Amino acid sequence: MTANIHVLPVPEALSPERRDRILKGAAAVFMRDGYEGASMSRIAAAANVSKGTLYNYFPSKQDLFAGFVRQRCARLVREVFGERETEPAGGDLAHELARIGRTMLQLMVSDDGRAIYRVAVMEASKFPDLAQAFVDAGPNVMVGRMAAWLARQIEAGRLRPHDPLFAAEQFFALTQARVLMRARIDASYAASASDIDFVVSGAVRVFLAAYGALGG
Repeated sequence: MTANIHVLPVPEALSPERRDRILKGAAAVFMRDGYEGASMSRIAAAANVSKGTLYNYFPSKQDLFAGFVRQRCARLVREVFGERETEPAGGDLAHELARIGRTMLQLMVSDDGRAIYRVAVMEASKFPDLAQAFVDAGPNVMVGRMAAWLARQIEAGRLRPHDPLFAAEQFFALTQARVLMRARIDASYAASASDIDFVVSGAVRVFLAAYGALGG
């Protein structure tokens, strides 16, 4: 008597390229429809994959949203701070602060930056874990990297001793004056380069007045 042998299907190999395509499709759907309005079917169609393939990569819509947020926030962190976790404390301090602040603000007022923020905030009351995923992947990482950078400036004697984490939070708060709130509530508003430069240069002056090395 021959036993029946059931051959299990071989799981689909996970491809980084396909994962990126899924996240790109998810970004389009989430930013158009919001979290609650998005469906896995529509995301699969936007990514040109089957629903089965989609679930191989992301078991739930919440996992997919978290993956989308982490990818976008990681790109933001790279654009502001580069690939390296650490770097020497050198160069013109005011110039480097202005570069960080300007890059950060430009990305936050961009269409993508505003859309991600709107989705996270809009769904926060119904899906608090999604808002926390946004905070953990974006603002918390950004502040942590800024705090580490400031700590290196303190060690080099270029800034007064202070709490680097709190100073990082203050610096980013200073760079958000005037333009960010307007950009988030007025879809027709586009901050100009001169608007951004005005805000960032003011933020750098105030920050260095508070934290700049004495006699520097």
